[in-house]
Amino acid sequence: MPDFNHATVVCFENRKAERLAALVREHGGNPLSAPAMQEIRLQKNPELLSFGERLTAGTIDVVLFMSGGGAAHLLDTLSAIYGADALCAALTKTTVLARGPKSAEVLSAAGLSGLLVAPEPSTWREVLEVLDMSERGIELEGKCVAVQESGSSNAAFLAELQQRGARVVQVPIYRWALPDDTQPLKNAIHSLASGKIPFAVFTNSTQVRHVMRIAAELGLQPQLTEAFRKHTVVASIGPSTTDVLQELGWSADWESLVSRLEPLVIELARHAAELRRRKVDPEEAAALWVQERSQAKKESGPARNRSHFLLACWGEPTEVTPVWFMRQAGRYMEEYRRIRAKVPFLQMCRNADLVAEVTVSAAERIGADAAIVFSDILVVLEPMGLGLRYSRGEGPVIEGRIRGAEDIHRLGEINARESLQYVFDGVRRTREALADHLPLIGFCGAPFTLASYILEGGSSRQFLKTKHLMYTDSGAWHALMGILTRGLIHYLNGQIEAGADAVQIFDSWLGCLSPEDYRESVLPHTQALIQGVREGVPVIHFGTGTTSILEDMRRAGGQVIGVDWRVDLDAARIRVGYERSVQGNLDPAVLCTDYPTIRRHVRRILELNGGRPGHIFNLGHGVLPQTPVDHVIAAIDMVHEMSLRGGR
Repeated sequence: MPDFNHATVVCFENRKAERLAALVREHGGNPLSAPAMQEIRLQKNPELLSFGERLTAGTIDVVLFMSGGGAAHLLDTLSAIYGADALCAALTKTTVLARGPKSAEVLSAAGLSGLLVAPEPSTWREVLEVLDMSERGIELEGKCVAVQESGSSNAAFLAELQQRGARVVQVPIYRWALPDDTQPLKNAIHSLASGKIPFAVFTNSTQVRHVMRIAAELGLQPQLTEAFRKHTVVASIGPSTTDVLQELGWSADWESLVSRLEPLVIELARHAAELRRRKVDPEEAAALWVQERSQAKKESGPARNRSHFLLACWGEPTEVTPVWFMRQAGRYMEEYRRIRAKVPFLQMCRNADLVAEVTVSAAERIGADAAIVFSDILVVLEPMGLGLRYSRGEGPVIEGRIRGAEDIHRLGEINARESLQYVFDGVRRTREALADHLPLIGFCGAPFTLASYILEGGSSRQFLKTKHLMYTDSGAWHALMGILTRGLIHYLNGQIEAGADAVQIFDSWLGCLSPEDYRESVLPHTQALIQGVREGVPVIHFGTGTTSILEDMRRAGGQVIGVDWRVDLDAARIRVGYERSVQGNLDPAVLCTDYPTIRRHVRRILELNGGRPGHIFNLGHGVLPQTPVDHVIAAIDMVHEMSLRGGR
């Protein structure tokens, strides 16, 4: 049975405080109840009365019920004025949507049927998705949409409705306030700030703001933030609460996607021990996770060499179009951000267990057809004698200025087997933990992109230093590219020996070159790198902004050519040649829109491919940090669904 093992659990719930405390006790915890808010019904509510008049007059088109308690009060108040039957009849003439099961139960009990219900986790985003994708074809343009508000207005939600052309009517029912007696809350904050409380449970986003407010008044905000970062496991009941935690500089260690107390407590108790280990020492927790995965792993699918991904790499037909995303383990995932809050980026790259956990967890969560090992293209620069650090807001910084031939000749060769063993260890540990049927992709930066980082000292837009050396001292340029190419061959083959099933070469900055510059200064080195990769392992040759050099990239080599969104896929396939596979080509920004838009773009890419074998669906670059995880999962599901429907 899930068990907190006598740990103290601070609960900020008010209305259901006793029920929450009882559940914590049932599962071996010691509840500390500290209500952080109360609901105050609006005694004079002209907005509610005005809504009733407009509803019964037939001028309301859509009614959105955002909370169970608010829905009940609205129905009780207006039934007393118009009669329950008349009110129900008026609502029946509108489109009624319930945000989640609580408000749906209230409305069903009142005799309303045919409701639209937003699914868990029942945030305002799910409400919009139901409206956008409903089979009823709800068009909000010019419609009057009434929103029964739950405690406070949600400006982002209202703005989205208005953007869809709705005329919004706000119907407040109650407002949030601090409890009349704040002493229990203050006592709990003092205890939390001491760093001695193992768990804190937030069941409402307003609770988060009120806790922050009282902590600031007590002068304990820095101590509380430190406790939440290092000692206390912070649990959140859903995305809205998690978003506010993140907004205020805190973060959720665990998030329930179900908005009911019982599953919240059961699941939190079930994972309590693991969450505590991870909070105190994420590296030790990752080692245990990999060990458990390795021991429990069983054959769970076909051999990897018959996987959809590897078949597509070799241009063979597949039942569905395989899909994975660059940066699929990254900042858009809350799990990744929690680890990064405690472990610096390069330290993560050097810890084989963390590499394995982050890589495998991301691929499994989104349902990708391949995993790509978690690392960074720039780790190969340190063995050359260059410094590497990551500065917040600036990205990578390369230390050790390279100006010309003398500096280049002082650079060391990349001895991957001696200096990059931690990368190979990460590949091995990942392969041990990864399901047997899932292929693992290793990678490196291409010689040109790495040379650009070295010469510019970091990221660049104009690449002036890079092009200056390339144009004025070809001998020094080719010497630098040669050092990189030789080292990268050993580096990629070392990853293959460690368990990588395919490798990708990232040439992210190719778009800054003219076709002539690419052919003279870059192509020979990239070609040598690809030819140096162990035979029988597919190479994905990736670049961005490469519309003008696709034929040259094909000459450079690679079983798969990466294509970004700046060219139509059908045209790219002709230029690359059907004997080569292609990977791409969704604009990463599409994943930040909405489900209908994502579906439209996915369908268009699949249609442009025309069912031909040798297509791996991917982005034209990496997943953006602000991308909703659910959109990534949905896009992968759409690719599988639509490509299967095509009969492949």
